[in-house]
Amino acid sequence: MIEIRFGPQVCGELPAASSREWLVTDGLGGYAMGTVGGLRTRRYHGLLAVAGETAASRRIGLVSLDPTVVLPTGGRVRLGAHEWSTGVVDPRGFELLERFDLTDGVPRWRWRIGDLVIEREIAMAYGRPCVAVVHRLVSGGPVRLDLAAACTWRDAHGERRADGPAPRLEPVAGGAVIEGAFRLAGPDWTPEGQWWLGVHHREEAARGLNPDEDLWHAGRFSGALDEPGATVTVLAWAGDLADEPPPATALVEAARRRNRAVVAAAQPDDPVEATLALAADAFVVRTGAGPDVVAGYPWFGAWSRDTMTSYEGLFLCTNRADEGRELLRAYAATLSEGMLANTADTGRVEYNTVDATLWFLHAVTRHVTVTGDTDLGDELLPALHAVVRAHLAGTRYGIRVDPADGLITQGGTPGTALTWMDARVHGVPVTPRTGKPVEVNALWVNGLAGLAELTELLGRDATALWGLHAKASDAFRTRFPAPVGWLHDVVDAPAPAYPLGGAPYHDDDLLRPNQLLAWSLPYAPLEPDEATLRRVAEGLLTPLGPRSLAPDCPGFVGRHRGGPADRDAAYHQGTVWPWLIGPFVDAYRRAGLPTDDLLVGLEAHLVEFGLGSVSETADGLAPHAATGCPFQAWSVAELLRVHRSG
Repeated sequence: MIEIRFGPQVCGELPAASSREWLVTDGLGGYAMGTVGGLRTRRYHGLLAVAGETAASRRIGLVSLDPTVVLPTGGRVRLGAHEWSTGVVDPRGFELLERFDLTDGVPRWRWRIGDLVIEREIAMAYGRPCVAVVHRLVSGGPVRLDLAAACTWRDAHGERRADGPAPRLEPVAGGAVIEGAFRLAGPDWTPEGQWWLGVHHREEAARGLNPDEDLWHAGRFSGALDEPGATVTVLAWAGDLADEPPPATALVEAARRRNRAVVAAAQPDDPVEATLALAADAFVVRTGAGPDVVAGYPWFGAWSRDTMTSYEGLFLCTNRADEGRELLRAYAATLSEGMLANTADTGRVEYNTVDATLWFLHAVTRHVTVTGDTDLGDELLPALHAVVRAHLAGTRYGIRVDPADGLITQGGTPGTALTWMDARVHGVPVTPRTGKPVEVNALWVNGLAGLAELTELLGRDATALWGLHAKASDAFRTRFPAPVGWLHDVVDAPAPAYPLGGAPYHDDDLLRPNQLLAWSLPYAPLEPDEATLRRVAEGLLTPLGPRSLAPDCPGFVGRHRGGPADRDAAYHQGTVWPWLIGPFVDAYRRAGLPTDDLLVGLEAHLVEFGLGSVSETADGLAPHAATGCPFQAWSVAELLRVHRSG
């Protein structure tokens, strides 16, 4: 594992301490999350976030445990941190931090008050919504430690206010049950019952969202730290509230052991791969239907496109093929009219992507190729052939194979954005990409060839598939190269306006990264051309991956900032997407171009934002500050995949 450790120069200063975030997860979609300095900057930050029916329908329970050291003199030193709607940050416990480290996936803080040193560690039980918080006296003492429990019970995407009912508190042995939903347990519980008004979240303010909420100070725990090694611990859990978890110290050690085992099972070649293997583990969750993938923390749930794009990195590069097999079978069961369900954050089964199913074809063929699991291939083969037939016949949203050239066309329905560039502002797609998108058709050509080989491997005739592949490949090579020196992003796109007698269609030659799949996939339709790839790199590549649009193109937006509409308008108009480093590196390797230094910026990024992980997005302009989710599945998966294959 790479070393993730910060001293007082980072821990004790804002915004440095509040711009680096840690995450621990429970394997169910729930989490505990916060910042190095302890300051909550997001509505999503808390010590117990519990997954609901879907991973995205999380609720926040225990928000914080604020430590106060009670000295023998009676003096009190507060170690917590909160920002208030007045702009005041109080208390400022981060100023007493001498170190933060993330070791074996367990975050640890170390406060110093003269010769008194206290450490805190946080971990979650695996497979259960339960968090353990351990405070340990390292040196000095004796002192007492009070822990003020700030609570709520609300949707993770919202806020709770004091003008509504206070959370219900039921005393139980060793603590309390809040709202009948989660339980607190620790030493010497004293109920309080007081609103803390106007807690401010600076990241929500920056995202143009309501930044303030009120928290309920439910009560406090108190324990003695008489000599070095003494501990004061608190547990919080949901689910079966009568089923008390193991001691907090045991849960922390169990988390550390499991994290080491996850890394060892992945058989990493170096500390970067070890770090990414553990990062990948956070996204693989188990639901009632089996394994699934959380697209990103803290606000995403499961999305089939992200899951399938991430599949090889999350499952095959970490030696989790058995879980992957189970996941692929479950997703295959959602196929309808040749489309894979996009079971999104709404909790409804939706079929609204043109590419998720093609990524599914890729994931299945990669699984069989890497693992030799022909039994799974044989089981899923009829469904995969049905996908091809449905695309030939035509399916939802005008998705169909154009009989004239064998390429997939899509769209035509107002308000739809079916590719991964799916942002909409006020219901209008920012990049609708109606027509024949380049990456969709690269995936189609790749999928046909992969399925044909799988079909032959299983002893069936693949003549028809090879015929479809040849037709689509020939058309791709003819249609997509553009006079500007790279590939069209979309061909046969509806022209926004054209003069009388002009063509109603045009070919979009804006420089975007989608074309990378035309050279990077195992059965890519094109052989990479060095000159073309260098032009693409010159316009798109940044230290954190390719931009979604070149800076000299119309519509480029260099900062992914502001309110929801501003951010959505910039989402695919120049914003950097780290996951695209995967196809970029693959294309460079196939062209025989050097790739040794292409991952340096992303490797350094592992300690800059979401600690030990990779962000969803970043600004298109320097210094390419990270944006979006701090912990994103396909960003981690693609970096791990190309790092391992290098």
